[in-house]
Amino acid sequence: MPRSIWSGVISFGMVSIPVNLYTATQDKDISFHLLHEECGNRVKQLRWCPYHERAVEWDEVARGYEYAKNEYIVLSDEDFDKLPLPSKHTIELSAFVRSQEIDPIFYEKGYYLEPKQEGTKAYALLMRVLEEKGLVGLAKIAIRNKEQLCALRPQDGTLVLETLYYPDEIRIEKGVEKSEMRVSEREMEMATTLVDVLSERFDPTRYHDEYRQALMELIEAKQKGKEVVAPPAPAGKVIDLMAALRESVEAAKKRRPEEPRRHAHRQAGERRKAG
Repeated sequence: MPRSIWSGVISFGMVSIPVNLYTATQDKDISFHLLHEECGNRVKQLRWCPYHERAVEWDEVARGYEYAKNEYIVLSDEDFDKLPLPSKHTIELSAFVRSQEIDPIFYEKGYYLEPKQEGTKAYALLMRVLEEKGLVGLAKIAIRNKEQLCALRPQDGTLVLETLYYPDEIRIEKGVEKSEMRVSEREMEMATTLVDVLSERFDPTRYHDEYRQALMELIEAKQKGKEVVAPPAPAGKVIDLMAALRESVEAAKKRRPEEPRRHAHRQAGERRKAG
């Protein structure tokens, strides 16, 4: 069982639900050490003080905010602990919104919320209400010296807390202008057909990190002294859009011959229900 990174309560009106917070994801990127190319020994990265001309240990390091050029306000761990933020120990649900109203660009990182023994019933009640209403709860939480906006949502019998970016943390690219490129109705129809053929329920088990797999195969090949040959790069060429769409639709239908029929039956069923 992973270690809890935060402990506190969910505040739901006058109801308090004691919970522990656990990270829901883990980074599986392949890590590398930096080596001195000449001798193959591992390079050490030192925290170097140019004034004393020596390396410093972590217990000698302080955090400073630069308010002017080379002028700092130093903050200690005690200073962070004294911050008057209720969100350090309480996730106070301040509003409920539909999940579709939150643009995916706002989502940052996911966590699992586990109830403590005395809060299991209230936890289950909140989760069921959110499920039946199709809502997520908005709150704030302070983790690792940072207060963040967050959303609570039900997922497979548990509550997931998703930290959100604040609006001023989202980059708005003013230089990106809306495309005025015109497309024909036939091109739209063909593109829509391709999207329909490839439409399906999201199944995360179908996807895996092919880059990581290829990288491990490369490492194993080099370990065995094998020659690694890179695949040829695709040639860049101007294509006929309609021809490319038509070929894409035919290829997709051959790969998934049953899927269009299932999709058509599903759409027909939905139309009958609507009628």
